[in-house]
Amino acid sequence: MPEASVMETTTIRGLKNPVSRIALGTWAIGGWMWGGPDDRQAIATIQEAVDLGITLIDTAPVYGFGHSEEVVGQALQGRRDRVAIATKVGLDWTEDHKPFRNTSAARIRKEIEDSLRRLRTDYIDLYQVHWPDSAVSMEETARTLESLVQEGKVLALGVSNFTIAQMEEFRAFAPLSAVQPPYNLFERAMEHDILPYVRQHGLAILAYGPLCRGLLSGKMTAQTEFGPDDLRSADPKFQSPRFAQYLEAVRQLQDFARERHGKSLLALAIRWVLDQGPTIALWGARRPDQIAAVADAMGWSLSAADLRDIDTILNTCIKDPVGPEFMAPPGR
Repeated sequence: MPEASVMETTTIRGLKNPVSRIALGTWAIGGWMWGGPDDRQAIATIQEAVDLGITLIDTAPVYGFGHSEEVVGQALQGRRDRVAIATKVGLDWTEDHKPFRNTSAARIRKEIEDSLRRLRTDYIDLYQVHWPDSAVSMEETARTLESLVQEGKVLALGVSNFTIAQMEEFRAFAPLSAVQPPYNLFERAMEHDILPYVRQHGLAILAYGPLCRGLLSGKMTAQTEFGPDDLRSADPKFQSPRFAQYLEAVRQLQDFARERHGKSLLALAIRWVLDQGPTIALWGARRPDQIAAVADAMGWSLSAADLRDIDTILNTCIKDPVGPEFMAPPGR
């Protein structure tokens, strides 16, 4: 087993202790949009992550409609003091499990109590607005969240999928510690605005999707199929003709990682995210073997020449790039 001591750490303003620069992402553990849950494997994965030195677990109520939080809470019994829990708020859902945005004060007040119960804890380390809600004033949302900090139920506040203008508006009413955008080798829009902004204001970035929904694991082929309950069946990256372009980039990146650094593509993808700034990579996993390579991303870095060569591969292979916009839930 890799030594926990090799794990790089960083700080998030408001949290008691430094956190690992790799966090465990638990969307797939919830089962919804990922082919259903496997709680036994999920609990083993979370506990293995902690044993490997991961001290930040990211979840959300909408991941399995409460199920991911329940599994995280169960897995962290006896380990809570070793881990910072990041969860989210502001997505509601219909009776037939169709999510929609809702950051009203009433919704936030309900969600915090539900999350604390499911997670079996009396406070949340990092509480993040999952998606902005144009139907509710930012003042109402931010001031309600700030009141949770004052009550000791939350230590720090973050936002996910926010624009710079929305972050500025939020910060007028409550302190902001972290931002969670999609970020990986294939989805880099945040480099143009969010990355400079967080550097300027001393925020942490929790980069979600660093393996681009498994595409950067290097395990997919042209024959890989996704069931109707798998979100990748609706992801434009996994449809022809784009899928072939991305797979060719994956092949060339695999060769690059092996020949230049003796590493796997997975390790390269995580290292690339970590080398971009004040970033924490959310490593999604639902089985212990899927996080076994965590230590391979630690203790080395990519040179300026490496980064240029990687960009050349991407620009050569991917003629029709597309972002993660398909994942945005509707407003009300």
